[in-house]
Amino acid sequence: MLEAVSTVAAESLTAPGRAASPEPDVTAIVPPQPKSIRDTGLERQLVLALLTKAIHALGQAQLPVLAGKLRLSLSVLREALELMQAEQLVEVAWRGDSELDVQYRLTGFGKHHAAACLAQCRYVGPAPVTLDAFRAVLARDSARHAQGGAVNAAELAAAFADDGIDAAVRDLLGAALHSGRALLLHGPSGGGKSALARKLGRLLHGVVAVPYAILVDQQIVQFYDPLLHQAPPPLQVRQFDERRNDTRWAVCQRPVVQVGAELTREMLDFRFDAANGIYHAPPHFQASGGLFVVDDLGRQRIAAAELMNRFIGPLDYGTDVLTLQGGHAESVPFDVTLVFATNLAPQAVLDAPLLRRIGYKIHLGPLSESSYRALLRRQCGLLRMAYEEDAADYLLRHLHAAAGRPLLASYPRELLGRVADFAGFAGTPARLTVAALEQAWHSLFACCAPIPAQLPVAAPAHGVVLFGER
Repeated sequence: MLEAVSTVAAESLTAPGRAASPEPDVTAIVPPQPKSIRDTGLERQLVLALLTKAIHALGQAQLPVLAGKLRLSLSVLREALELMQAEQLVEVAWRGDSELDVQYRLTGFGKHHAAACLAQCRYVGPAPVTLDAFRAVLARDSARHAQGGAVNAAELAAAFADDGIDAAVRDLLGAALHSGRALLLHGPSGGGKSALARKLGRLLHGVVAVPYAILVDQQIVQFYDPLLHQAPPPLQVRQFDERRNDTRWAVCQRPVVQVGAELTREMLDFRFDAANGIYHAPPHFQASGGLFVVDDLGRQRIAAAELMNRFIGPLDYGTDVLTLQGGHAESVPFDVTLVFATNLAPQAVLDAPLLRRIGYKIHLGPLSESSYRALLRRQCGLLRMAYEEDAADYLLRHLHAAAGRPLLASYPRELLGRVADFAGFAGTPARLTVAALEQAWHSLFACCAPIPAQLPVAAPAHGVVLFGER
């Protein structure tokens, strides 16, 4: 299952929103609005087929409705409807006072044509853009990003100021983001690797233009996903002018797509949807212009070495090769920053030659005591929970020390979440107390020692064992 990282809240490495950046000139990102079928880059038969299926689905429709459904300009639709009228596929069902107040419907012959179109492909949605158009947009974006879109040292320091990350580690992260080279985060489970990867994604500057669908060798590939391609701030959205810009593109925040142990080799290729006769883009392709995070490296259903070898060519040449049904291979742009995360030793996951292909290897281990306390205090603030220094001392001096558990970044959020759960169940205000921490600690780590009898204990859900976030 793909994860859209900007939907994740209250993480162990609490982050602000995406870094502020100069407002983009959206007209420089999105191609101009096509005025004719030829301007769309699509063959006439494809445009007519999409329009036929749209009218068939609606019964009868006006130009503005069709424009919204197909994301094509009124001038393109007028040209297409004139051709369809000439071929007796469509007719005017009703005409009002204005040029836009016209209802179109299919003729009997048009309905037969719609059935034939639907038998080939059931897709009825935004018209695709060409693969060449997508390449050109990504190339322009890369050039603009290289001229001033990289995160600077001050922004990085401000973003991680409260996370207890050493300055040397911040420098490594900054250099990795600046270079765009692949990055490996490694360290113990619970050290905050996944949360850090998501935070890096939110530091990416600017916006990208994302097509709703792409035409690859005359096949429609659905590309846009509202969970992955999220709208930028309202001010940037308002810059999009439907009278000037091609509405087959959406202006979005830079995508951050995360996959984990569920990743298979098949997921990294075009996936054919037999029911609808279209393809779906693989996750790393959908991450174009942004960040692609492979979490739990070494635990996928594809060997880590095979996975890394899969990306060597794209990393070196900036292009990937994806395959359609029948074996047709198509070269597509590869414009993502790759981030791998693992709690295994890097040498146990990849051999030396493959590790050399990863630009930066960064270890995330336990926090210092002062950083751990600061994180605990900040999490209390986020949860509106009263903080007690004595309870924090007990957590470090007794619970962590007795169990020999390192001070990992995920523990404060996990423990305080359980403190809030127990308090909510009991109907009392949540407070950071010794008793509350004891109760939360035993529920988190499934400790064998009994919980002290004087503590109010909520009955646990049967068979449920919760572990901290990686």
